[in-house]
Amino acid sequence: MAPHHLPFYLAPGNGTDVLMVAMGIFLVTTLIWIGTLYLRLHSLPERMAHKSEKLQFEIVAILCLLALFTHIHLFWVAGLLLAMIDIPDFGTPLRRIAGSVEKIADTQSNAGVESEQEAPSALTSPDVALTPIPDDLSAQKSENDAEQVVSRHV
Repeated sequence: MAPHHLPFYLAPGNGTDVLMVAMGIFLVTTLIWIGTLYLRLHSLPERMAHKSEKLQFEIVAILCLLALFTHIHLFWVAGLLLAMIDIPDFGTPLRRIAGSVEKIADTQSNAGVESEQEAPSALTSPDVALTPIPDDLSAQKSENDAEQVVSRHV
């Protein structure tokens, strides 16, 4: 009773509905594509903060996860803004300053101990303190002092 010439979008009675199969494949691929696009957009702040400090990256990652699971978009916006801001590194210069101060303190304390040890010996033997040092010995002494200073800083 059906006409011999049916439109292409109607399935024949004894065959497969090609349009429905094509639309099913299109729907599945579109859902996968939109899902990956959504997750890629959602992880944008994390990818931006990946090159920054570890603490900033972790805070941004937590904000993005909170936004994903709670659907509160303010967390995502806060993570995005935090990822865009470069927080200055105060720790490295302060560590360098502290290390330099420690080296200076060690050098001065070692020099103070050596000068205290040398001072009593010069006071106890006045003959040595009053005798002039020959030029050869003073040159050797300055070389020895230079070597000691270099060895302290290394």
